[in-house]
Amino acid sequence: MKRVEVAAAVLRRDDGAVLLGQRAEGTFCPGYWEFPGGKVEPGETPAQALVRELAEELEIAVAPEDVLPWVVREHAYAHAHVRLHFFRIGRWSGEPRARVHAALAWVRPPGMTVAPLLPANGPVWKFLALPERMLVSGVAAMLEAGESLAAALERQEAALVRARVLGPVLVQVREPVALAEALVRRLRPHLGPEDLLVLNGEVDEARALGTGLHLPQRRLESLSRRPELPWVGASVHEASALRRAEALALDYAVLGPVRPTRSHPGMAALGWRGFEEIARGAAIPVYAIGGLGPADLEDARRAGAHGVAGIRAWWS
Repeated sequence: MKRVEVAAAVLRRDDGAVLLGQRAEGTFCPGYWEFPGGKVEPGETPAQALVRELAEELEIAVAPEDVLPWVVREHAYAHAHVRLHFFRIGRWSGEPRARVHAALAWVRPPGMTVAPLLPANGPVWKFLALPERMLVSGVAAMLEAGESLAAALERQEAALVRARVLGPVLVQVREPVALAEALVRRLRPHLGPEDLLVLNGEVDEARALGTGLHLPQRRLESLSRRPELPWVGASVHEASALRRAEALALDYAVLGPVRPTRSHPGMAALGWRGFEEIARGAAIPVYAIGGLGPADLEDARRAGAHGVAGIRAWWS
């Protein structure tokens, strides 16, 4: 089967809306909606191809440094096997115009106001509902440090309220089930429709709490299929574990540590270069973790991360 390399853009406005284009009559899959982009020509990198395609298709200019790597997906159509390099773009000059598409639409994930979407783009649309900031809970650590349960829960609640001022969050609750239940009850009233909540635990516990599921790497390696929950992610520390998360069609992975941390004292830090080497070309969004906080988000994006996850930096 013919193999085609394609570069695709996730152009996102400040309000969170993403640009989609409707394929014109006389083209492959007319009437379907897609992310703007096109084929990678000989001698081009996917990023270079995307800059060219956006100028030709939409009459907008994008600086090379604003083309941020994200995920790479593969899809077998009847006519070709397509490898799509998705890039996130938050800055450009000019107003997008439909030069090759039948129409353009700004749509805010996770909702969808146009249809149908090209099959290869479906999983990517779900990924766009993932917030860029993951907050990992720390009640157990606070209790070990001598804080009362009431004080620890109050600190976590206050920190979540502060964090949400900056935008949507993905909260990973990693306490034992009894503490997790108390924390979820405390946090849930402060979560909006764009926030997500996952439990680092077992499938049945997550179902009982009405949350998504986060898997530690040792649990990930023992699974033969994806748990049946709307949102499932996992912690990974090397490329083989990330490939496992991809094979199980998980929604995200958390890779680290990027910097030395107290929570993983014997584990070598990856650094941004090591993180990028493992995360490059991943088929699912990858969060960076390990000594990171809100100030590291831009570096994380440039290394190909979907966002940053943290414990102490978020809850202190």
